[in-house]
Amino acid sequence: MAKYVGAIDQGTTSTRFVVVDEDGSFVAVSQMEHNQILPQPGWVEHDANQIWANTQAVITDALDKAGLGAGDLSGIGITNQRETTVLWNRRSGQPVANAIVWQDTRTADLAKRLSDERGVDWFRDRTGLPPATYFAGPKIRWLLDRDPSIVKLAESGDLAFGTIDSWIAWKLTGRHVTDVTNASRTMLMNIETLEWDEELCNAVGVPMSVLPEIVPSIGEIGPCSGVLEGTTLATILGDQHAALVGQAAFDSGGTKATYGTGAFLVTNTGPHIVHSTAGLLTTVAYQIAGEPAMYALEGSVAVAGSAVQWLRDNLQMISSAPEVQTVAETVPDNGDVYFVPAFSGLFAPHWRADARGVFTGLTRFSNRGHFARAVLEATAYQTRDLVAAMEADTGDRLSELRVDGGMVANSLLMQFMADMLQMDVVLPVNVETTVLGAAFGAGLASGVWSSTDAIASHWSEDVRYRPLITRGESDALYTGWEKALDRSLGWVTD
Repeated sequence: MAKYVGAIDQGTTSTRFVVVDEDGSFVAVSQMEHNQILPQPGWVEHDANQIWANTQAVITDALDKAGLGAGDLSGIGITNQRETTVLWNRRSGQPVANAIVWQDTRTADLAKRLSDERGVDWFRDRTGLPPATYFAGPKIRWLLDRDPSIVKLAESGDLAFGTIDSWIAWKLTGRHVTDVTNASRTMLMNIETLEWDEELCNAVGVPMSVLPEIVPSIGEIGPCSGVLEGTTLATILGDQHAALVGQAAFDSGGTKATYGTGAFLVTNTGPHIVHSTAGLLTTVAYQIAGEPAMYALEGSVAVAGSAVQWLRDNLQMISSAPEVQTVAETVPDNGDVYFVPAFSGLFAPHWRADARGVFTGLTRFSNRGHFARAVLEATAYQTRDLVAAMEADTGDRLSELRVDGGMVANSLLMQFMADMLQMDVVLPVNVETTVLGAAFGAGLASGVWSSTDAIASHWSEDVRYRPLITRGESDALYTGWEKALDRSLGWVTD
């Protein structure tokens, strides 16, 4: 009898449910977008109730397409946008505010104050993270500081915090849990003990009573109810960690880059914690129940694919995301036009909240094609920044980069990526590695696959891009990026 697993992929712009068979193939997929709520410049919010409603809808639709019931699934996994922060009332089950999204910059002053009070290294040593707007802990504190009714809920024990995985897990199982990967993105978990840290919580200003139970990433969590009654929640993985699993990067040194809303480079460092000195994050890669946690170094940039959306929706230079390649190919090069997409400041390895987006090098010669090409090339330049930091921290030179996510369909970008990195860029047959990683985790926990080696046997190469320009030519282009980057800094002074 065939075996199936399911995976919820709750991302920044949409929610998917995928049914996967024992060969690692997609049987059915359903997807829905949700609203991006933008109350002020730099603020990004989501409606957690809308996300939950969409989650139920895509689960029902995908199961119908597959001709299966929830009871036919050996288990399910959740993968999610990570640092996005939800607070809800335990009694009513209702969110007390819109979710604050990982891209949101409203906590910039608080992050700076935490750095000044304790020092960046104090937080890095305990969490692997610097104080930054990116992470969930300061978002909780911001909400508590501005709404006395939320404070009262916390004092009564009725307030629950979670990243999106916790919100969905609570709705599905009634358990208030998160896994080690998501917990490692809060600035509240000690990265060595894998437990909430009272000193950290006091420093950030978050009551420990609101926090979920931390569980391993891969292992039985609990039976589901509602639309998934009859199966078991068996995996929770933050999206970038799930992509690492989906790329079968289980060995130390295994590296992947995911290009979606943002861009995320992750390298597996095995059971060893490597503290970055080059501006990267130390994070938990994943943990299989009953085994030690595996760790990773991560470089995150806030804007990659979302810059293409911005070109489409805000500037209306293109009518669809795929059109960006067509427009970019109307010119032979960038015409010395560079774009720094610092809409939310700069994340790794720069960590500059004062930066903002700029186009530079414009002349009367510049046209729509140069703008489109500059937007695409910015993702490759940012990746080169991350790879340089990764190699500095590990002391190892990457030989190739496995890539996934929506942007890898853009062959112009992938070739430019190989040119800029001066290394091979490799696409797997199934580039939807994030949701596949959650499915693999669920199948590993429920016995569909016997080991990580069995999972790795389902990974195969599809396309390999090799550098077509010299290192000197690559370096010359990168020099222009460095000049543009410098001009984006210091824009926000208040």
